[in-house]
Amino acid sequence: MTFSLISPVFADGQPIPQKYTRFGENLFPPLKWTGTPEATQSFALIVEDPDAVSGLFRHCSIINIPGSWTELPQAVDTGPECGIKFIRNDFGNARYDGPQPPSGTGVHRYRFRLAALDAANLSIPDDVGAAEAWERACKHLIGEAEIVGTYEG
Repeated sequence: MTFSLISPVFADGQPIPQKYTRFGENLFPPLKWTGTPEATQSFALIVEDPDAVSGLFRHCSIINIPGSWTELPQAVDTGPECGIKFIRNDFGNARYDGPQPPSGTGVHRYRFRLAALDAANLSIPDDVGAAEAWERACKHLIGEAEIVGTYEG
């Protein structure tokens, strides 16, 4: 079975509903996955905007998602932690911050990338940002799934 990532609130390549953006309620959108690779001990997630005016911009980073999980619920960043760890995003917040593209910059793509890892628990200090955390997580990569949502400011 192929490792795949979906969201019940937007299809791959389609617009992210406003309530999941900083123009709306800024809620983390629910995500579900199937086909977890064998030997997966944990997952890491990063949400990136490759179309940002300043270059690649990271909206969310999570590590230590248990390998037995098959989903992240809506607003997971505001609920009980359950051992997952949010890493500081490019806004400077250790949580999800949704799309907020500047007006007139066209449609932006938001890549939700889920990495299956062969390590159960990554020890990443709080002062490490999303880019470095993803780089460290990918040293343990055994599979990756992705869904892309779009948004235009």
